[in-house]
Amino acid sequence: MRLVSLLPSATEIVYALGLGEHLVGVTFECEVPAEHRSDVTVVVGGRDTRGMGPGEIDAYVRSQLAAGADLYTLHAGALAGLDPDLILTQDLCRVCALPSGRVEDAVAHLGCRADVLSLDPHTLDDVLRSILDVGAAARVPDRAEALVDGLRARLATVHAAVAGRPRPRVAVVEWIDPPFGGGHWIPDLVRAAGGEPVAAHPGARSTPTTWAALAVARPEVVLVTPCGFRLDGAAGQAASVTPHLPDAQVWAMDADALIVRAGPRLVDGVEAIAAVLHPDAVPAPPPGSVLRIA
Repeated sequence: MRLVSLLPSATEIVYALGLGEHLVGVTFECEVPAEHRSDVTVVVGGRDTRGMGPGEIDAYVRSQLAAGADLYTLHAGALAGLDPDLILTQDLCRVCALPSGRVEDAVAHLGCRADVLSLDPHTLDDVLRSILDVGAAARVPDRAEALVDGLRARLATVHAAVAGRPRPRVAVVEWIDPPFGGGHWIPDLVRAAGGEPVAAHPGARSTPTTWAALAVARPEVVLVTPCGFRLDGAAGQAASVTPHLPDAQVWAMDADALIVRAGPRLVDGVEAIAAVLHPDAVPAPPPGSVLRIA
């Protein structure tokens, strides 16, 4: 089974299922362990935005989408040379990864025999089901069931620890310029951690809002989790949030590791959020995952 992952969350799932040795192609944004980097080929590229601010990135994305242009480039020749059996892709977000339609067209054009599995979770339960889907498609359903059972057990442990406690009002800010409230599975993470999500879009795409609208929601805790950023980048951006929401605790979180990628580490995110909201009820989060700003 030769696997190609065209989104970082699918790459996470592949490694969590113990299938890293079968992974032959990834995107430029996927996290690949150092010992495996020489074994994989980057088949999707994109613009390096590391030197750009949130507003510049937002303007670039909007201009590309308005022009009907893709944000990612599929290296079809490299993909064909890998002769994959299974390609993991998505249709959830054009900003996050190449749409599956582009992949299917390329596979047909190349005469590739690969199966294409699109992962499009909208809720936390959907994410867990997508792990089962990958396991079934990769012919390791037992591994996937064991992994999901373990993740559900951890969620149950958090649920028991925070049950009956007051639920702080929590706003998750996925982007700061302009601000976006948490969408898709992110409100589920907050609820599972013992919070009450506000200014949120459960199961739906996040949309731009204003700081005034976020303030009207009266959050007690604000989690700044800009998509595509680790803790240091989130912390730098979180500092600019505090003047807009001065009555709330403001925390930065490692967004890529804990919040925005639809893979097994979302359960790490639930545990980390619970530690922020209920520090006397659950263990402290790992160093380098969250940071209080105000």
